[in-house]
Amino acid sequence: MTAAGKWLAFLAGLVRDAAAGLFPGYFAVVMATGATSIASNLLGYDLLALLLLVANCLAYGALCLLTLVRVIWFPASLVNDMISHARGPGFFTLIAGTCILGSQFYLLLTWSGVAAGFWWLGVVLWGVIMYLFFIAVTTRKDKPTLDTGINGAWLLAAVSTQSVSILSALVPWSGPEDLRLFFAVCMFMIGCMLYLAIITLIFYRLTFLKLNAETLSPPYWINMGAVAITTMAGSTLIIRGQEGSLLAEFLPFLRGFTLFFWSIASWWIPLLIGLTFWRHIIQRHRLRYEPQLWSMVFPLAMYTTGTLRLIDALDTDFLLIIPSVTIWLALAAWAFTSLGMWRHFAGVVSEKMAG
Repeated sequence: MTAAGKWLAFLAGLVRDAAAGLFPGYFAVVMATGATSIASNLLGYDLLALLLLVANCLAYGALCLLTLVRVIWFPASLVNDMISHARGPGFFTLIAGTCILGSQFYLLLTWSGVAAGFWWLGVVLWGVIMYLFFIAVTTRKDKPTLDTGINGAWLLAAVSTQSVSILSALVPWSGPEDLRLFFAVCMFMIGCMLYLAIITLIFYRLTFLKLNAETLSPPYWINMGAVAITTMAGSTLIIRGQEGSLLAEFLPFLRGFTLFFWSIASWWIPLLIGLTFWRHIIQRHRLRYEPQLWSMVFPLAMYTTGTLRLIDALDTDFLLIIPSVTIWLALAAWAFTSLGMWRHFAGVVSEKMAG
């Protein structure tokens, strides 16, 4: 075999192995990068926002390729993940990543056609993944206990629903305007319902069941991220409603409910920081790269974005100090997590080459 053939075989094996063990929630990379990009754009860092958009397109394309390989070559593994209480919620990142990338294209470049394409894909994925997952975990015979079966990743169901709501409110289409905005409001309501239902179980699990450093994993930051994206969804609907549409009738409700969820997101931040301190400083749990770390980056970025949209929606300029600080926290978290990811990938490649 020629040198080129050996390299192609090595790359094919690398892709196959990566697809076989692909973490279902890896599209959180796209979610975190997209939210950071949109926040940068809203704060006027246009070049940075565009660079993050390019990076996000590359990440989305690579993850779609690995997912497609997994569907074709490892369907049994994919099905096992889908029916798992622990790993199954990760599939919701595919929906959220798709819709957030579509929102990037619309907000940064005003590419309505591309954004609409991502909207259609996101809606189809939402319908398939949402109902397959909940039917699967509802009907399976052997179910885990609450302390092992639920974590913050379950709130990705709410995150993905709100991402569909945001893109629905943004992109233009050829059908009746009120129908599209009505759909956006309905998705917003469903996302709120999912958050309130799931967070009750998670809060009970955190406060009344045994917790250790291993189980207090990064996805618990989605407790905040889910209400941050709900804030962005509600604020987007408020802005559209102020333009005069079907949404005008819902404005009082949307204003109150959106501020309610932003307040919850703000409440979570000190608690999550304290729990992270307890995990890594008091319990001395080693901080190392894992795909779930992107579940910490996304909430920081989305809280920044959601707050900026809330400022526009409610005319609360006195809140500008918050995103002017949190954007740098989000960028730092994104940079360090990216560095850890690439170091992890380099280590995997080195091991494969040595073997």
